[in-house]
Amino acid sequence: MPDQESERLKRLREKQLADRDPLVKQRKFQHTSSVKEKRAQKPFSLSKAWSDIPHVIKYPFYALIIGVILIFILPTLWDSPYAIFAAVAATAIFIIFGLIVGNSIDLRDEIKDNLK
Repeated sequence: MPDQESERLKRLREKQLADRDPLVKQRKFQHTSSVKEKRAQKPFSLSKAWSDIPHVIKYPFYALIIGVILIFILPTLWDSPYAIFAAVAATAIFIIFGLIVGNSIDLRDEIKDNLK
């Protein structure tokens, strides 16, 4: 019994000495600063930056690109004064549809992350 008590007191004393060690904060600061420096040295990747953008922004952007292409192509295929207006309306519908789909994909990903 006294042997266990002396071991406990020895561990307690070592813990107290470690808590009072002034170099602990310095080592922690050096570790965090080195981690930050390593992160800063990573090369910039456009594909990584694009993958970080939420789907609720990307999908309407895709829809806008498709709509602009449609605005230029539809008047050449359909000879009507309403062709441009129809293409603009289709672009607006595509953007709204892109917002809805992008938001639902982001929600799905959030649910997957929360279930882990």
